[in-house]
Amino acid sequence: MKINVWNTILQMSKERGVEPAVIVAAIEESLKVAASKYYRHNEDIQVAFKPERGELRVFAVKTVVDEVADSGREIALSEARLLDRTASPGLAVEVDLPSDTLGRIAAQAAKQVIVQKVRHAESEKIYDAFAPRIGELVTGIFRRAEDEAFVLEVGGIDVFLPTWEALPGESFDRGEQVKAVIVQVRRGIKGQEPQILVSRTTPRYLGRLLELEIPEIGSGLIDIKDIVRQAGERSKVAVASRDRDVDPVGACIGLKGARILAISKELGGEKIDIVTWSPNPAAFAKAALSPARVEGVDVVGKNEKALQARVAKDQLSLAIGKKGINVKLASKLVGWKIAIIESSEIRQRNVP
Repeated sequence: MKINVWNTILQMSKERGVEPAVIVAAIEESLKVAASKYYRHNEDIQVAFKPERGELRVFAVKTVVDEVADSGREIALSEARLLDRTASPGLAVEVDLPSDTLGRIAAQAAKQVIVQKVRHAESEKIYDAFAPRIGELVTGIFRRAEDEAFVLEVGGIDVFLPTWEALPGESFDRGEQVKAVIVQVRRGIKGQEPQILVSRTTPRYLGRLLELEIPEIGSGLIDIKDIVRQAGERSKVAVASRDRDVDPVGACIGLKGARILAISKELGGEKIDIVTWSPNPAAFAKAALSPARVEGVDVVGKNEKALQARVAKDQLSLAIGKKGINVKLASKLVGWKIAIIESSEIRQRNVP
């Protein structure tokens, strides 16, 4: 049967970004599925499809026998010789699907299964493109809001920013550029596109912004040891320098705070504390309680990983922070429990 579909296949390949071989394989598979409605006895259905030549055959391979026991896989000698005069028992013959039936199932296949197969191929292509990019910073264009998510367009693909992964109270204007980090890529189900999820609340997002804004971090001269966040309110970033002549905190903050203020603006005014990392828990905790000035930190329970930080009265509320957020984040960053105590209380205890 002659069928001119090669140009259509090439056009579909270009439009969908799918290799022609994938579409050809989809057509062959769909023809087998459609032909199975005609061959109803578990026949060995074969497809010979050469679209560049315009050739298409669908046929069942059957073994020639004297007496048929399996009508799906066997054919009587008398019937086989109507197809091939040289047929003899034990040989195989090809029983072609009638041309009128082939025409109908070819059209049916094109309308139904081919589209499904091509969509699946597209879905796999998108998944393969985005799955290795988890943790990558992307910039998307806000298109719409739906089902508790903001839909962003990234490279012509819809990605989803769930409302709980956006900053508190955040909203966007149509066409606005939105930065986020890819956190999850889920395979498509039943021909649907993969679901790509992004976040603006994860510590990884802040880390990517720091790499983008601060060349010393991007080049590896300064290491980010850890990040803790209360998205939209406060973050703490522990940094260390690979070069003793480079101040990691000063480099991150920038001249007159320009670098860190630019990142804070991107995060809706979120306060960002850059602190010097230390392998010594007490020294690390003293830095982590920034912006409060800490007089000293004592280890009160090594096994329990408990510390006690001494601060002046005027630094007490700053060290604790609103709703305890500063000391909570500092404790999480250091990995030790930190109790805040006013230094005057200690002095009063020591008065004889």
